[in-house]
Amino acid sequence: MLLAASALKGYDIEATDGLIGTVDDLLFDDQSWKIRWLVVDAGNWLTGRKVLLHPSCVKAADHDLHILSVVLTKEQVKGSPGIGQDEPVSRQMEAHLYDYYGWDQYWGPSYFGMGAMASPLSSPPYFGGTGGGGPAMHDVESDHGDPHLHSMHVVIGTHIEATDGAIGHVENLLFDDSAWGIRYIVVDTRNWWPGQHVLVSPYSVQSVDFLDHKVRLDVSRDKVKASPPWDPVGDINRDYENRLHHYYGWPGYGARVAEPPAVTDHPVISANQRSVS
Repeated sequence: MLLAASALKGYDIEATDGLIGTVDDLLFDDQSWKIRWLVVDAGNWLTGRKVLLHPSCVKAADHDLHILSVVLTKEQVKGSPGIGQDEPVSRQMEAHLYDYYGWDQYWGPSYFGMGAMASPLSSPPYFGGTGGGGPAMHDVESDHGDPHLHSMHVVIGTHIEATDGAIGHVENLLFDDSAWGIRYIVVDTRNWWPGQHVLVSPYSVQSVDFLDHKVRLDVSRDKVKASPPWDPVGDINRDYENRLHHYYGWPGYGARVAEPPAVTDHPVISANQRSVS
């Protein structure tokens, strides 16, 4: 199922023995385009503290009640390495988290593979922007924020530019909840093409500069305007995805991961939906 990333903000995180806190943000890796961390505000339980949880610990989601259940105890979370409000999420911090919980940093398939971006991305550290990415083993001692990990909050609202001009801004990110991979960027084109929204795959992203607050694509405005139309209130079905990928020449998303179950539609939970329609 495809979910709007912003819809997860405010979801309760339920451990095996009680509530931990609520989802405050999502951090994704720009090389694999996978959501790597859930930033959980545990302030009602662990005063003034935020913790990072890996998506692999999520065992179930109740979208009616806005709850994510995790296979952790409150005591485990309480004893985990903490993150400071003004500190970047460093590779070293991530390595401590992987070691503490026994999580696999390479968990789950990737839709886009390492090095898919045409140029490296840059941004401020998280809690002042964004933070560290998946810890490269050769650089795990670094305590600086890695520019390959980005905050959902920072990305939403970023301007999108085609090869020949602006087309809009990032309104949301759609990800597959089975692999936590970002499938599409939702672009609001209101200032260029009023009343329209388009989906863009990370395959079309040429570069990102969060200091300049811009995402640059490798396609023209006319190419975007002639793309298969998308209705934001409708489901995204397999036929539509195939047409969209064929139009842009993007690889089929199933080519690099195991084929999803044989269904015709991918329900989408938007930021203002409470249940799957």
